[in-house]
Amino acid sequence: MTREEVEDGRDEMEIDGHEQRQGNAVPEEFNLNYLKIYYGKLFPIADFHKWLSYGNDGKHPGCDQSYFSRREFSFTLDNDIYVRYQSFKGVSELENSIKEKCPFKIDIGAVYSVDPAKKNAYAQTGDNVFTPMERELIFDIDMTDYDDIRYCCSGADVCLECWPLMTIAIKVIDTALRDDFGFNHILWVYSGRRGVHCWVCDGKARRLTNEQRAAIAEYFRVYKGNENSHKKVSLTGHALHPFLSRSYTEVLRNFFETKLLSSQNLFSTEERYEKILEMIPDQSVTSELRGKWQENRRSSNSREDINVIRWEQLKHTLQSGKQKVQGLRRCVEEIVFSYTYPRLDMEVSKHMNHLLKAPFCVHPKTGRVCVPIDPNQCEDFDPTTVPTLSKLLEELNMGGVRSEVDNVWDGTSLGQSIRIFRSSFLQPLLKSCKEEIESSYNTKLQHSKNSITW
Repeated sequence: MTREEVEDGRDEMEIDGHEQRQGNAVPEEFNLNYLKIYYGKLFPIADFHKWLSYGNDGKHPGCDQSYFSRREFSFTLDNDIYVRYQSFKGVSELENSIKEKCPFKIDIGAVYSVDPAKKNAYAQTGDNVFTPMERELIFDIDMTDYDDIRYCCSGADVCLECWPLMTIAIKVIDTALRDDFGFNHILWVYSGRRGVHCWVCDGKARRLTNEQRAAIAEYFRVYKGNENSHKKVSLTGHALHPFLSRSYTEVLRNFFETKLLSSQNLFSTEERYEKILEMIPDQSVTSELRGKWQENRRSSNSREDINVIRWEQLKHTLQSGKQKVQGLRRCVEEIVFSYTYPRLDMEVSKHMNHLLKAPFCVHPKTGRVCVPIDPNQCEDFDPTTVPTLSKLLEELNMGGVRSEVDNVWDGTSLGQSIRIFRSSFLQPLLKSCKEEIESSYNTKLQHSKNSITW
């Protein structure tokens, strides 16, 4: 079984080194003993089950009693052992399996036509009955895909200078999903290390075909280049698409000019501003700007931010009256999009059977919990203050939380994340699901009555 089959394509199973601490503190080391305590006392298994049941809890005659049991789960165990196509009849069976196997990572897959655990038995019948029926529309955004435009960090490293790129991605994608596609039940989750995941959980989103998912993914696709491309964004036409225009005027332009320019020092060195000049297809323009900036480097003692000065010079040159070519005027927008627009892992969104890491897992490299992010407060999210496994066990060890209390997590730093999950996502979702089940059930009853009357 390949790594690609079970992972979201990003996180390596590396374990942090041991660091001894004092008193009630626990070592930073990530190990099975700490994880067992987390799964036993803090993991919100009941809420987890309610979410993935979508109201099919058996309390209404219109419920699909087999719904949850047809969901695929994948566990990544110690030593990179992957176990795919697991399924569970209910919350107790899932909870017992998690506590027993203590997975380093839990991935969530599709809801299939039959029980995934019996996949091989169905395969022997020769009939193609094992097919995905439902799956949340998902998006994966990873900071490593921005390595060509961030200079504070690279690879798996993330800091507060580059994290706002994820904040901007949440704002742009979340607004479009709600305003352009009419989705309401959207869960954003910190990946635990260097990115964010998005789960669109409306019924109409879960029932999208692969072709429809691909079409939505393409709707968001602007960044199309690679490391060998000078121009990674090409905006064609006389005017921007309304979605792109809204993203540019309401989010991207202001972020680029007031934060990213200075935080990443995009024009501070020749190497950096040359990357931007390469996006301009007119050599006379680039030569003019290059000459100015090289001369300024030798003579200027200005205390003004050189990044802002050079950006304003570039904009003035490209948008001045003598530049009549529409493509040159559009270069300003293309540069902003190249540096700020969300960079999606397209393949994750296109296929129903793709796995994605579950919320509230603990990332084995950082020890951070994959907590929800409120899109309305995403600017306040700080990945460096996310609850870690060691911090949570420290809080338990301090004796401030009694084991007999139902919600042990309420007295820990995880409590706020679970409250956000419940109030902003789970409760509105379940209300909508129950209304949908009720409506569908009443419609079937009415059809049945009409057929009897006939």
